[in-house]
Amino acid sequence: MKRAYSAERLLPPLVSRAGVAVLVVFIVAPVLYLIELAMSPNTTVALGGTDIRHLSFHNFSDMWSATSLLQGLVNSVIIAGISAALAVILGVAAAYPLARLSFRARKPLLYSLLGSQSIPQLALLLPLYIMLAGIQGILSIHLIGSYPAIIAVYMTFGLPLATVVCFVYLRSLPRDLEDAALVDGCTRMGALRRVVAPLMAPAMVVSLVFAFLVGWNDVLFASALQNQTVAVTLEQFGLAQAEGVGAQPLYGDLMAAALVSAIPVVVLYLAFQRYLVHGLAAGALSGT
Repeated sequence: MKRAYSAERLLPPLVSRAGVAVLVVFIVAPVLYLIELAMSPNTTVALGGTDIRHLSFHNFSDMWSATSLLQGLVNSVIIAGISAALAVILGVAAAYPLARLSFRARKPLLYSLLGSQSIPQLALLLPLYIMLAGIQGILSIHLIGSYPAIIAVYMTFGLPLATVVCFVYLRSLPRDLEDAALVDGCTRMGALRRVVAPLMAPAMVVSLVFAFLVGWNDVLFASALQNQTVAVTLEQFGLAQAEGVGAQPLYGDLMAAALVSAIPVVVLYLAFQRYLVHGLAAGALSGT
C-alpha cells in the first residue's frame, strides 16, 4: 500500500512557517510602504522620506485635480472589460471543437496557440500599428485612438490564453452530460450553452481575469495607439514629476493615484478568488 504524502510533510513545520513568513513580508512590506507614501505630504516624499506623524488623506483628494485619473480609470474599465469578455466568449467557442471534435487542423491550431504565447508583445507593436493605420486609410474610418482598435489589439493577446485555459479545463469534463443533452434533442451549440458553459465557470473566470490584466497593465500599446488608459495616465503623471513640471514634485499624489488604480484589480481578485483557485487547480490536474 502506497504511503500518502501531503504538502505539509515535505518540509518541517518550522521551516514551512518561516518560509511563509518571509513571503508575507516580501509581499506586504512594499504595499504598506506604498500606502505610507500615499498618505505622506508631497514635500516629505520629494525629499526621500516619510513622516508617520503627519499622515493624511489629502493626496487622495488632490490627485483628481493634478491628473486625469478618473478618465483613465473609465477608459481602462471599458477597454479591458470588453476585450476580456470577448476573449472569454470566443475562447470558449474555439476551445470546444478543439477538445471535443477531431479534424486535421486540430494539432496545428493547438501548437499555434501555444506558440503565440512565446512571441514578445514588443515584436507585434509595429505590425499591428501598420495594419490598423492601413485599414484606417483604406476605409476612411477613425481607428487610432479609438476603443475598437485597442480592444482588438488586447484580444490578440487575451484570446489565445483564454482558448488554451478553456481547452485544458474542458478536457477534464466528462462527455456524459453533453451526450445526454444531445440525446434529449439539444444541438451542439445548445449543449455548449446550457451544459458545458456553466460547468466551465472556473476556467472562464481565470481567462477573464488574466485577459483583463492584459489591458489594465499595458502601457506600450495604449501609448502607441493614443488611448488614455489608467496606465498611460500614471506614466504621464510620473514623467511630469520626474521632469520637474510644477513648483514641487507631487510624488505623494502619484503614489495615491497608483494605489487607487490598483483597487479595481484587487477587488476583481477577491470577488473571484474561489473560482480562480478552483480553475487553476483543475487545469493543472487535468494537464498531468
